[in-house]
Amino acid sequence: MQLNSGERSILAYFPSSTKARRAIEELKAAGYETISLDRVSRFGVEDNAEVNYAIAGRAETITGLTLFSAGTDSLSNSESRVLKAADPSVSGMAAHDYGTAGGRAFLVTVVTSEDRVRGAVDILEKHGAQV
Repeated sequence: MQLNSGERSILAYFPSSTKARRAIEELKAAGYETISLDRVSRFGVEDNAEVNYAIAGRAETITGLTLFSAGTDSLSNSESRVLKAADPSVSGMAAHDYGTAGGRAFLVTVVTSEDRVRGAVDILEKHGAQV
C-alpha cells in the first residue's frame, strides 16, 4: 500500500485479538476508516473457518487452532504438523509471551491523516497496544 501525501500509518501490536477488536470498534466509532487486523506468526497465518473452526466442531488439527498455522488440514503435510504440535504453545503450558517477538501477535494498522494520528494512538494505547 502506498500512502498518499499527508497520510500516516500507525502500527499497533496487541497481546490478544479481543483487545485489538475492541480498539478497532472504538476507532471506527471515532471515524477512522482504513483499519486492518492481522495475526503475526512464525508459521504463516491462515485462519480458515472451513478447516479450523472449533465452535462448529470443525477443528481438524490442534496446530491450526492454536498456532493459526497455514495449511494444517489433516490430509496433507503430516511431517510439519507433527513438529508444530510439539511446540510448547500448543499444549497451553507455554511461558507467558512465548513464541512471538515482543509477545504481541495481533497487529492493527491504521491509516489516517497527520492531524488525526494522536487521537488514534490514544485509542490504541487505551486498549493495551504497543505503538
